[in-house]
Amino acid sequence: MRPVLLAGNHVDAVWKARLADQLGSMSVEMRRAFAAETLDDPQALMALSSITSLTSLLPERDPHPNLYEITLFVLGFLNDATVWPALLVRWEMALLDELGFGLDLSQCAATGSNDQLIYVSPKSGRAVSASAGEPYRDKLLALPQFLTKGRSGPVTPRDVHLGFALTGHFIEKHLLMPRGQTLPASRMRLVSQLAA
Repeated sequence: MRPVLLAGNHVDAVWKARLADQLGSMSVEMRRAFAAETLDDPQALMALSSITSLTSLLPERDPHPNLYEITLFVLGFLNDATVWPALLVRWEMALLDELGFGLDLSQCAATGSNDQLIYVSPKSGRAVSASAGEPYRDKLLALPQFLTKGRSGPVTPRDVHLGFALTGHFIEKHLLMPRGQTLPASRMRLVSQLAA
């Protein structure tokens, strides 16, 4: 079963036991071998490893159907390097949201407007407009435009880098530091390679 049970593979698993807290048996069947599909692409493999590492932050036996569907969507695009880096940033945003630490990027925290949102408060996780954030720009995080509603156009490597910096800050602050953990090594390598 080792090739089937690789981290990142999509499987159907059926667990059977007489009672929920007793030792049972499980049957596993492969649906899609995402791990095997990424073996030839080191960056895609790092992305897969980052996703599987970060999903360990989810509470055990707590269903997250929305994040499950988003994860399958992102994994389905790991063979397209022009798309998956931005999708991975959005996946990390969805992870934060699922765990109760979602970012509010809909309007400015200071003015309530939704024009020229270019910053995010590192404390509240709320968007800040260009005019309201100007005096504090050295303390604010950059908001890449592909993460704001209604924005379209190509996503640049710089946008992706800023997106990873944004999500990484809040994943560390809310999810990892309270547990005495740091960002997965695979994620840190991936971000540095994508920035190069």
